[in-house]
Amino acid sequence: MSDHHHDDDELAPTQTTGYKPGEKKTLEDYQTLDAGDESLNKWKESLGLNKSTGQTGPHDDPRRVIVEYIALEVEGRTDVMVDLSTPQAIDQAKNTPFTIKEGVEYRMKVKFRVQHDVVSGLKYLQVVKRKGIRVDKTEEMIGSYGPSAEAYEKKFLAEEAPSGMLARGHYDAKSKFVDDDGVSHMEWNWSFDIKKDW
Repeated sequence: MSDHHHDDDELAPTQTTGYKPGEKKTLEDYQTLDAGDESLNKWKESLGLNKSTGQTGPHDDPRRVIVEYIALEVEGRTDVMVDLSTPQAIDQAKNTPFTIKEGVEYRMKVKFRVQHDVVSGLKYLQVVKRKGIRVDKTEEMIGSYGPSAEAYEKKFLAEEAPSGMLARGHYDAKSKFVDDDGVSHMEWNWSFDIKKDW
């Protein structure tokens, strides 16, 4: 085993042993599955699959997952938002670091839309580096979602920003949304500064 790491491997989701991603089913399959199955119908409803067509979103936009923004939710403050809704916004996220106060408790949340087809086992992966050295890797299961005109919001577990002189400084992060099939729906770079105060 060489310990030569490619950057790409860092954002690879870990495969849970013994866990098999669900078989890929098309929307039609979901809609024609035993229609009399109460729990299945409830599940389809929760995925928004009981809509007559099941298709949402413009046909000229092939994306299945559209991430509108990620945000840091901090008690008693307005959310720190990172707009990801357009290529320009993603570009700006890369070049505009935001500030986190050291030691503060925050919770990340993501707002996204799903169109055209079911997305199964969507995960959020994030790698944080400081001066080129990886200091943190996050992997959050978001779940399976069906197409819907309404955006979904998913909140992650609360975390605490590192504190102390050594923690302060500039961090670079890379994030990715990937599903069970290994399809990468979106990938972007961003950065933040940990400071003594906001």
